[in-house]
Amino acid sequence: MNETDKPKIRISKEALDRPKPRRFYKQAGVRELPPDAEGGATLYQVVLDGRPVRTPKKSPLAVPYRALAEAIAEEWGAQGEFIEPSTMPLTRFANSILDGVIGREPEVRADILKYAGSDLLCYRAEGPASLVQRQAAAWDRVLAWAREAFNARLVLTAGVMPVAQPEHALVGIAAALEELDAYRLTSIHVMTTLTGSALLALAHSHGALTVDEAWAAAHIDEDWQIEQWGEDYEAAQRRQYRWSEMQAASRLLELVG
Repeated sequence: MNETDKPKIRISKEALDRPKPRRFYKQAGVRELPPDAEGGATLYQVVLDGRPVRTPKKSPLAVPYRALAEAIAEEWGAQGEFIEPSTMPLTRFANSILDGVIGREPEVRADILKYAGSDLLCYRAEGPASLVQRQAAAWDRVLAWAREAFNARLVLTAGVMPVAQPEHALVGIAAALEELDAYRLTSIHVMTTLTGSALLALAHSHGALTVDEAWAAAHIDEDWQIEQWGEDYEAAQRRQYRWSEMQAASRLLELVG
């Protein structure tokens, strides 16, 4: 699968910097739709002054989780004179799910599993000792949890040279991903790409780590470098934006859980 074929889950920061439209509605709300003739799930449609919100591909923004629909409506209701996409992460995630993930779940699962095959937690520093100890303190317990939860016994290596994970180590993770719908997969995929670790995302999704713990564990190397050399302003801004996306993905998981 080439880059243009991949399901679109995240929206770049540049896309959020486009000219912002004026608010054109008074009230945002949620309308419950009746099940279809085939007995599908009840959907909850986000509406503005009674009219349905639509995704970029013109599909109605309707989701099978009332709590998520209400949270999306709250995002719309909280807008001021102009609509600010950066303050509407749940809307953006829902658009991505409806337009690019539903029907392509196997591709998202495969991408998460690819991260697990080269997971951040498996690549350890050779030194200095303080960094090695920090990695071990934060990462070893997550690897132990993965062994217990998925029977995933991953191989560790020192340095950055790739290490191939045995196929049997990923079977349990793959099986766990098969049980997840597009909404949960999107949340985990976003957190995986933000942290570079499928294990951290999965540990958080299963309640083994808080979102703060998962984020801190993903940035041990970066934080150590900051302590040694100081922090770059632009890097700090990028990190803050990514952290807000991580929090939003965690909330998405909570709303559909």
